Amino acid sequence: MEMQKLYLLVPMAPLIGAMIAGLFCRIIPRWVAHTATIAGVAIAFIASVIIFKDVLAGNTYNGAVYTWLTSGDYRFEVGFLIDTLTTTMMLVVTFVSLMVHIYTIGYMQEDPGYNRFFSYISLFTFSMLMLVMSNNFMQLFFGWEAVGLVSYLLIGFWYTRPTAIFANMKAFLVNRVGDFGFILGIGLILAYTGSLDYATVFEKAPGLVDTTINLFAGREWATVSLMTATCICLFIGAMGKSAQVPLHVWLPDSMEGPTPISALIHAATMVTAGIFMVARMSPLFELSTTALSFIIVIGAITALFMGFLGIIQNDIKRVVAYSTLSQLGYMTVALGASAYSVAIFHLMTHAFFKALLFLGAGSVIIGMHHDQDIRNMGGLRKYMPITWITSLIGSLALIGTPFMSGFYSKDSIIEAVALSHIPGAGFAYFAVLAGVFVTAFYSFRMYFLVFHGEERFGKADDAHHHEHQGDHDDEETSHDHHHGLAPGQKPHETPWVVTLPLVLLAIPSVVIGFIAIGPMVFGDYFKGVIFIDHHAHPAMAHLSEHFHGAVAMGLHSLTTLPFILALSGVVLSWFFYMKRPDIPAAIQRRFSAIHALLENKYYFDRFNEVVFAGGARLLGKVLWRGGDVAIIDGLIVNGSAKVVGWIASVTRLFQTGYVYHYAFTMIIGLFVLMTLWINRA
Repeated sequence: MEMQKLYLLVPMAPLIGAMIAGLFCRIIPRWVAHTATIAGVAIAFIASVIIFKDVLAGNTYNGAVYTWLTSGDYRFEVGFLIDTLTTTMMLVVTFVSLMVHIYTIGYMQEDPGYNRFFSYISLFTFSMLMLVMSNNFMQLFFGWEAVGLVSYLLIGFWYTRPTAIFANMKAFLVNRVGDFGFILGIGLILAYTGSLDYATVFEKAPGLVDTTINLFAGREWATVSLMTATCICLFIGAMGKSAQVPLHVWLPDSMEGPTPISALIHAATMVTAGIFMVARMSPLFELSTTALSFIIVIGAITALFMGFLGIIQNDIKRVVAYSTLSQLGYMTVALGASAYSVAIFHLMTHAFFKALLFLGAGSVIIGMHHDQDIRNMGGLRKYMPITWITSLIGSLALIGTPFMSGFYSKDSIIEAVALSHIPGAGFAYFAVLAGVFVTAFYSFRMYFLVFHGEERFGKADDAHHHEHQGDHDDEETSHDHHHGLAPGQKPHETPWVVTLPLVLLAIPSVVIGFIAIGPMVFGDYFKGVIFIDHHAHPAMAHLSEHFHGAVAMGLHSLTTLPFILALSGVVLSWFFYMKRPDIPAAIQRRFSAIHALLENKYYFDRFNEVVFAGGARLLGKVLWRGGDVAIIDGLIVNGSAKVVGWIASVTRLFQTGYVYHYAFTMIIGLFVLMTLWINRA
């Protein structure tokens, strides 16, 4: 019973903090808001550590907290499933969220929405914890929609900026598409298993392998496997939340929110929800090779082609944002290869180094007086030493440098895909290998342009200063009235509330991969939690045969193709942007068509605008003209008025005003009535 109270404390502590900061945001001082929310998340983190130790001791839990609704034979409950997968996510979410909360004290100190922001990020933490701790699809969907709602509020936090409003509306609409597929999948599960409880569904799923459904009545070609349809519908939900092509378009625009929430969305919440969901549903996805093939191809496309977009970005936050899209593609590829444990392992390592990179980018933005254009930076290493070294650690982890955390998870994905027999695995292997070079190139392009080379800041004739440069718009009165450093002004290191989270995130970015790869990927850590059909999908079984320890893996990698590709990307970015910056400029001019394609993000936004938004407007116009104007206004409203007018005009002919006309009419009427009465008699 004591542990069950602790389970409940984990999501409730951030919720209480959010309520204090949100409901009383106009009357409480700032220190109360950040103290309440940080205390709530800290309590959740400490409780998660205690629960984690209890789970490692062999104590798991699967039970309902209370029944929310009973309808016929269906029970809708709120409950918790506490196992190694859940506790891993709890630790990641609460730790990264705690770092973001502390960091926010320094980053948002001048913002008038300070209390409101703390309320939102604490509510975000609560929503994600409810999602990962759920033991049934109803609670999963609640958390799923709650993180979507709070992300909408946070992306549009600066609601006076039109770009922020467009960005949060875009995120909301795109996720509605994914969530439509997700709820269809949940509906199929409820219809065919009669339950939304994970354990019951997983128990009944093998008996439904041969069940088919007809998508279009009477069409033989529309008959598909129930498990394939269900898994693809569920994954469409993951495509929206975890930003997979073509439902990825909202994620880069989420940069319109403040930097702390960019870190929280991209590292530990929302975008990881889809990856977690598929891993949790491994007993279902293992029953459909078709669904796994679909997943691995979508992930491969995202991993490679979103990485290309990172090469041309000049906004420091957008470079990191596109790296998130690419790394999410890697996680999705791992899921498609049935390497669920590897996907969660990469989710964990990525959470630490991606939060580090985002918060490091925010530290640079503060030091640069809210200038985000990397072309206006350079040489920041000597002015911001803590930000520099922690950003370097994050970049090295991101590109998969041997013995860094990102290396162990990324290389495990590459090897798992190489050993996979899932249709599409060959293309996925090429994509993730090419992605290693691309990731190294754009990551160190950003690193070199920001921290090394010529100092390009504080110049009155800055050629790029007119472009979008800051989180904070001129409409945000809380900040200075200009962006960027004035002539002669130098960058400065940020205060300890900003640099402390960087240091604390840098530590797991270095060591967590080395520590965790053995038990998480090749041990019994996920035994009984993640299910793999090793006969049908033997990639992980083969991969285990080649693993001889973290040290041996790191040493062996020095002779492998991924290391050579990563090193080549770093060297080429150094040569292009430190030694011969004229070469990238010449390449851009020579291949202007490709640059235009990348600059327009493969025209996904344009396609959506023309086809979906334009189509919706056209349909609305047709319905307006045909339905509203022609039928409702023209026929019903105006038509009935015309009929009344015609009847009135005819009736008016009998209204002459002469008494003898009325007397004659009365006599005629009396004559007609008497005739009828006599005939009836």
